[in-house]
Amino acid sequence: MKSIVLLSGGLDSTVNFCEALRKTEVSKVLTFDYGQRAAQKEIESAQKICESYHVPHEALRLGWLSKITKTALVDATQELPRLHTSELDDLAKTNLSAQSVWVPNRNGVFINIAASFAESLGAQTIVVGFNAEEAATFPDNSASFVEQINESLNYSTLNHPRVMCYTQDLNKKQIVQLGKELRAPFELMWSCYEGGITPCQQCESCKRFYRAMGLVPMGLVTMEVQ
Repeated sequence: MKSIVLLSGGLDSTVNFCEALRKTEVSKVLTFDYGQRAAQKEIESAQKICESYHVPHEALRLGWLSKITKTALVDATQELPRLHTSELDDLAKTNLSAQSVWVPNRNGVFINIAASFAESLGAQTIVVGFNAEEAATFPDNSASFVEQINESLNYSTLNHPRVMCYTQDLNKKQIVQLGKELRAPFELMWSCYEGGITPCQQCESCKRFYRAMGLVPMGLVTMEVQ
């Protein structure tokens, strides 16, 4: 079974990429630049991961999406939401955080582009990096979303590729455990909303990553939780 993998270089997508390598023949890996702050870091991370596994990678630039996105993930004049680790399970606060970084129809756009590649290359599967933890505030991470977009692909493609996520029902800690079992390249991942030299360790994405890894942010270094 051939697959197209969507890879941002973050924890979820990288672990799904590694599982796809084990269960499918990966035809192509796609990374998207939609004007997000970490676009270049994500592309570099994805390229290094793909090079280490000798898999073809392509970065696609969606300039139009950056122009219509008014939230902090793309608009650098806005401040990114900052949550304390203790607030990551506070639904009211994480809902506000999600709205602050929302990109219009982002995963819908990504999957439909991937579906075009899948049809062209004869791939039966589109592998994405979703998780149960963030599906609570990002509906386009949910199992219901996957179910509905798969239904739509029955009409918009001739070969009817299926969207697959191996971590759909897992939280971040469980994804880290799966990643360790798969020997995923944690050292090559980029799980930060910012695009600096090092992860900011303050954004929600960083906080979730460090919590899952059992690490406590300490400025520009990290300490393992005992």
